[in-house]
Amino acid sequence: MEYRHLGKTGIRLSELSFGSWVTFHNQADVKAAVEMMSAAYEAGVNFFDNAEVYAGGKSEEVMGAALKQLGWRRSSYLVSTKFYWGIEEGVNEENTLNRKRLIEGINGSLQRLQLDYVDLIYCHRPDPTTPIEETVWAMHNIIEWGKAMYWGTSEWAAAEIVAAIEIAERHHLHKPVTEQPVYNLFERHRFSKEYERVYKDHGYGTTTWSPLASGLLTGKYSQGIPADSRGALEGYDWLHKHLTDQEKLARVQVLEPIAKELGCTLSQLALAWCLKNPLVSTVITGASRAEQVRENMKASEVAPKLTPEIMERIEDIFGEQQEKDED
Repeated sequence: MEYRHLGKTGIRLSELSFGSWVTFHNQADVKAAVEMMSAAYEAGVNFFDNAEVYAGGKSEEVMGAALKQLGWRRSSYLVSTKFYWGIEEGVNEENTLNRKRLIEGINGSLQRLQLDYVDLIYCHRPDPTTPIEETVWAMHNIIEWGKAMYWGTSEWAAAEIVAAIEIAERHHLHKPVTEQPVYNLFERHRFSKEYERVYKDHGYGTTTWSPLASGLLTGKYSQGIPADSRGALEGYDWLHKHLTDQEKLARVQVLEPIAKELGCTLSQLALAWCLKNPLVSTVITGASRAEQVRENMKASEVAPKLTPEIMERIEDIFGEQQEKDED
């Protein structure tokens, strides 16, 4: 496992990390979480991603219970959580990044995770109704109180990120250091020229999510939606159109011969492709079984095999799709 600096920060994250979205509580109980997190940790993973909204707070509870059982040295791993949507209904409790919500959010997350602090906190989405300055001050205070070490953004516009950085620099506050953008062979818009300037000029890190496009790039949806997949889960009907997109499925099928040439699975190839981007600090993987975790971790061995010629062949398959999506 290789380790990459999170932007210009001093901490290094395993290039492949492990996230709990969808699976924890919905598909995995504490026992399964312990098995999967152990498999990841043994492979060298040191970053575990979460969010208060995942399973309405239950995902944090499962991870917290798992961490307590595992008993790892706290300094040996990093944990993140995110705030915006909230887990309660109320005018000041959901879809906001106001000071009250953020401070109450971190207190609730730490309790569910059974931790004294988390390493990374994110503003899960931008909030057009709260001044960015208010959000920046609240995140700064949370770090000053020792409840988090660093903070970042997720799916923010490049201009919003720059505004937050400039406010923090003007007031000598802890500024955001990383974005958590979607990034896979089908979705790359958060790595456009607009964003590259943020990553390069400001040394902004990236903890990318959905590297397998919600499972589409695994090839398991080629014959429909399997009963044991996330696409079949209650409440995830919104994924059906994406997972049954025949044009995208056809591109995945064309990718299969390349994976066979390299002696790897489609999943490993898709993950390895993400790792080839030097602007990526870590690729967040997901799984519902320990075996899947172990399989995903082998992507680190595949990445060096992706020569410029192989990368060009992959681009021939997906580049046209990307241009179409950006139009």
